[in-house]
Amino acid sequence: MIANVGGVDRVVRAVAGIAILGAGLYFKSWWGLVGLVPLGTAVFRFCPAYLPFGLSTCKIK
Repeated sequence: MIANVGGVDRVVRAVAGIAILGAGLYFKSWWGLVGLVPLGTAVFRFCPAYLPFGLSTCKIK
């Protein structure tokens, strides 16, 4: 897996993931587990949805 998630994108995904997980806990809903997706893509710096479109938010080396 080649990293395709850059710095700002990574922070936004992490914050969104934590917020969704927190909302799920607050409202006692299993839908909060959806927050694991953006959190996982932030941790691994890889987004499979970017592949078909050839997108990358990483800086060019």
